[in-house]
Amino acid sequence: MERLRIDKWLWAARFYKTRSLATEEIDKGRVAINGQDVNKPAREVKVGDTVAVRREGLTRTVLVKGLSDVRGPAPVAQQLYEETAESLQERARAAEQRRYAPEPALAIEHGRPTKRGRRDLEEAQRHGWGDRWSASVDDPKK
Repeated sequence: MERLRIDKWLWAARFYKTRSLATEEIDKGRVAINGQDVNKPAREVKVGDTVAVRREGLTRTVLVKGLSDVRGPAPVAQQLYEETAESLQERARAAEQRRYAPEPALAIEHGRPTKRGRRDLEEAQRHGWGDRWSASVDDPKK
């Protein structure tokens, strides 16, 4: 076997769980072979080609080392390609960036109001707090 459909290879190399997912990603323009976008899942890939796959905001660039049209275990699938040094560095940088990024949930200082807090808010709104169009203090003498 000298050539293989790109959707079959991506599935066999375990980049995508199903061939239909691989086909969808190809149709969305997230796969490139040798720097050219792949327009159809029937595009053939051969040993020595460079395949770039964009997933989750990160582009993985791999060199095709083998072809297989059957999906085997992960260690066998990893022998079908070799990731480039630039791609490995980019993945490491992205992992470190995610590690140091703040957790969005920690930015919330106060969660949902408690029952007492909700009652206090409703009481404040009943006494004219909700009538004003801004949070500034209105001067009643004007």
